[in-house]
Amino acid sequence: MEFFPQIKKIIDTPNIAEKWKQFQPLYSKKGEIDPNELTPVQCWERPSYSHFCQIVPPTQLPRRRWGSREKRGALLHSLLHIEATAIDLALDAVYRFREMPLEFYGDWLETAREEFRHYFLIETLLEELGYKYGDFPVHDSLFQSAQKTQDLLSRMAIIPRWYEASGLDANHRILNKLRKFDDPFSRRVVEALELILEEEIPHVRRGDRWFKWEAHRRKVDPVEAYFRLVESFFSSLPRRDLNVEARLKAGFSCGELKRLSGQGDIC
Repeated sequence: MEFFPQIKKIIDTPNIAEKWKQFQPLYSKKGEIDPNELTPVQCWERPSYSHFCQIVPPTQLPRRRWGSREKRGALLHSLLHIEATAIDLALDAVYRFREMPLEFYGDWLETAREEFRHYFLIETLLEELGYKYGDFPVHDSLFQSAQKTQDLLSRMAIIPRWYEASGLDANHRILNKLRKFDDPFSRRVVEALELILEEEIPHVRRGDRWFKWEAHRRKVDPVEAYFRLVESFFSSLPRRDLNVEARLKAGFSCGELKRLSGQGDIC
């Protein structure tokens, strides 16, 4: 069995349950990967969710709020969409970058496995409200970012070290808001998000590891390379309300957090 074409097939599969079914036997054989397998890398032309989700610009999506059943559904759907996209992004890292150490493939297959777990956790909560994936519009910013980061250094900088790290910040903010609600469903959502936040820290740390590995291989300073890539990608450096504790655990230095936040006393 050729490993990389099978990974591409999983990425392109729209149904998450079917993705999971196809993924499990490949995950069990992760120690048998041949990183020099001679199969071409194909373009990722459209996100798998485009088969059943309405894709709109981010500005057309409602703000994340927690109140009515519909608002709760919209918030959970947005989180579910992030997890679904994260599955494909982790698998694309496995698929796209060849001739890497076996530990690289193990890291991103493990990340994909955990993202599947997060997806099914949020899906269960969403279905309790009477909704399913595809019932609300979504944006494709993460997919577009993956399209623009075809080399390892930029991919690790922008996807795990920017977007997933920003997810650590956003999760923390959402948790602070949801903890104010004392109904049983809200408490279960808080428990789910607390678990996801804890497990997302290693995902960012894996991105940090391989970003710095590639920076070392290219003989460039990882801090300056990171800010150069982020500033070129976003035109300017967006300031963030940071989850300092989580980001430090994920590999960011205090100096980086000061530059990201614009606050000299953040840590």
